[in-house]
Amino acid sequence: MSEMTSHQDIVNDQKWVSSVRDDFPFLHHHKYNPPIAYLDNGASSQKPKQVLECIENFYREKYSNVHRGTHLLSQLATTEFERARNDLAKFLGASSENEIVFTRGLTESVNLLASSLGDGYFSSGDEIIVSMMEHHSNFVPWQMLCEKKGLAFKVCKLTDQGELDLDHFQTLLSEKTKLVSLVHASNVVGTINPIEQVSKWTRKVGALLAVDGAQAPHHFSINVEKLGCDFYMCTGHKMYAPTGIGVLWGREELLNRMQPYHGGGEMVEHVSVQVSTYKNAPARFEAGTPNIVGAVAMARAAKYIQDLGYENILRHENLLLQHAQEKLMQVEGLRMIGQSSSKVAVCSFVIDGFHPHDLATILDQEGIAVRVGHHCAQPLHTYYGVEGSLRASFGVYNTLEEVDRLFEAIQKAKRMLHS
Repeated sequence: MSEMTSHQDIVNDQKWVSSVRDDFPFLHHHKYNPPIAYLDNGASSQKPKQVLECIENFYREKYSNVHRGTHLLSQLATTEFERARNDLAKFLGASSENEIVFTRGLTESVNLLASSLGDGYFSSGDEIIVSMMEHHSNFVPWQMLCEKKGLAFKVCKLTDQGELDLDHFQTLLSEKTKLVSLVHASNVVGTINPIEQVSKWTRKVGALLAVDGAQAPHHFSINVEKLGCDFYMCTGHKMYAPTGIGVLWGREELLNRMQPYHGGGEMVEHVSVQVSTYKNAPARFEAGTPNIVGAVAMARAAKYIQDLGYENILRHENLLLQHAQEKLMQVEGLRMIGQSSSKVAVCSFVIDGFHPHDLATILDQEGIAVRVGHHCAQPLHTYYGVEGSLRASFGVYNTLEEVDRLFEAIQKAKRMLHS
């Protein structure tokens, strides 16, 4: 470890992570030999017992449909569902629970925004700006909208360190810019973008700012009001909650001006043969039966994160990141993809002379679960001149020993592939 990290820091961290690991049943599942070191948290996370118990208890004791029943169970379920909305509003620093729209995840949140904004906000010749580090979910929907509406699609370059090129970004901004959509923390290079600064620039030209927060709220605290953005999107399954649930936060006055995304029950005020009228947000974007239990479980996961404490999470994950970078840079021929000084605990890399998929296959045999490929970020990999990479992404339950296992497995894979 670095001299900056004391022995006592490591001892304290080991005690903390040991208690955290007790919360995750998967880590104590002894079916696999060798035991799995799960280093694919950027794709999805394991779930703590607090969230699993929340899901089971809701189905056992309180399950019913919401917003449409006068009986006791429906009222209980509705109360829990709306409490989850309120809790997640506080978790994100929103001023009102009416600004929290439940979706199926980050991808649907972006598509909802692109579709609903696209109907009335944009005109031919307007411009949308994204960056080269975007996940496909925050890239393709805007491309599709630009093609459909005759908009200009502009992509901001990156620096050699894998950070947003702020000089280039400012040259792209103009009075024609109507929307900027950026990732908060990259799923590949880990870079944390300076959203507060970007928001000041976008406001000057009258543009809206949307933020892809899929890789953020489980790593560091979010306050959408402080960030100054207009929309913020996140997903449950990366922050220790189930799949199929996410949130689109938007300023209430903007949401209420947007057109509905889906039509159906619960999003309407009045339906007649001639015409239908729609409710205000968030109901206008939540047609049909929502993922009730998913929403409640996502709020429980948010509470779990808050109970752990962001100070503890940051200390632990920075320790993991520091150790991983030090170990990986000892691997001959290894090249890290992105080396920002401000990043979440993600390491993506390639090794000269070795195909990432061949390495990943042997790592899997050694019980090391990592992601391989372009990680749904092909433009970023093309930018770096590689077809794909290996990615180790860390969560609160990962350990320094698992980082060591990763390093040893890579060295073993290199020897086996050379023989």
